[in-house]
Amino acid sequence: MTRNKALKLLPLLTLTLTLAWVCEALAWQPRNREESIITARLPAPLVGEPRPYIIGLEEDLINLAWRSGVGYGALVRANPDVDPWLPAPGTSVVLPLSAVLPAGAKPGVTINLAELRLYLIWQEGEDTLVRYYPIGIGREGRETPLGEFHVANRAKNPSWTPPPSVRAERPYLPGTVPPGPDNPLGDFWIGLNDRRIGIHGTNQPFGVGRQVSSGCIRMYPDHISDLFYRVQTGTHVDIIYQPIKLGQRDGTLYLEVHPDERATLGDPLAEVLRQKALVADGSRLDLDLVRFALAEKSGLPVPVSAR
Repeated sequence: MTRNKALKLLPLLTLTLTLAWVCEALAWQPRNREESIITARLPAPLVGEPRPYIIGLEEDLINLAWRSGVGYGALVRANPDVDPWLPAPGTSVVLPLSAVLPAGAKPGVTINLAELRLYLIWQEGEDTLVRYYPIGIGREGRETPLGEFHVANRAKNPSWTPPPSVRAERPYLPGTVPPGPDNPLGDFWIGLNDRRIGIHGTNQPFGVGRQVSSGCIRMYPDHISDLFYRVQTGTHVDIIYQPIKLGQRDGTLYLEVHPDERATLGDPLAEVLRQKALVADGSRLDLDLVRFALAEKSGLPVPVSAR
């Protein structure tokens, strides 16, 4: 199966773009997503929809990622045939705005390092809602740690005191950086009980969707301002690593595959089959589609149900 044939299976990608729709796509600037979910269902639910976008004059993917509210790495992986720096005007790209909820995600914050995405889940009456945001995480040698945490403190317009590891690299930094455009924490700080890390904004939004921080979780300025007022001290935070996620919507199974940067999976196909074994609804996998998704590692949820 070719990539083009597989992409035809994705929702919205076979639409004929009229001039009016093209104008709408060029002006559309999505933010974080919000949907009602059922967290107890197996496999996990699929939320959101991918969206097509037509590249305009003098556009590139790094600026498009910021404007459209997706991570840079996710946008590049979803469009491997597009030059991220010099895409041809008129090129159609996919905005990766859909996701399979991580297995075991529960109310609170779940951060999946494998996909560089943060999920916020909460209850409103009988409804369970989710919002999800792209993030930047720690680079090699300064990896963001895994584990269970909680929100320990919150601050608006925080000051930044460079830790010893950063000061060793940049001894010219002042003792404390006050709030403002030079502060790498941005306008909001959500500290975890592990004092080494926190969730914060950034004055370098092009780092969202990449592994470039010293261990903290970076978010776009408008996203952190939204999250800041939705969490409180004590909110549960899970930091996990799930490069393969099997989800479902309307009876169709979807597989979302990300690069296994930490090399935790010995046999990716066995991991898919393990997750499928938890599903007792009689659905079946098309193993050709599964193998194709595992090879592509596009980060896009693709349908893998057997017909």
